[in-house]
Amino acid sequence: MRLVVSTAPKDKALELARAVVEERLAACVNVLPGARSVYVWEGKICEDEESVLLMKTTDAGVALLASRVKELHPYDVPEIVSLEIRDGEGNRAYLDWIDQVVARR
Repeated sequence: MRLVVSTAPKDKALELARAVVEERLAACVNVLPGARSVYVWEGKICEDEESVLLMKTTDAGVALLASRVKELHPYDVPEIVSLEIRDGEGNRAYLDWIDQVVARR
């Protein structure tokens, strides 16, 4: 299983989350509003209010999910970070559910 983390403008986050779940690229997306991001872009310090997206998918589904997020995302360079959840590092029934949902694609 993979936990894919991204951020998005607060007005686009739910739209992005719904799309990847409807397309079965992620079994579930948690949208955490109210993140304040401070970052360097084009040589300037920027600060924006964003939402954090926690997307759950399979190991095999990461590439397709990342590609779709890039297509849907309004940023030129969206954050897409994948974290591996290994066997024994989560509720087995929950991990199996993610596999089943994404595999139905």
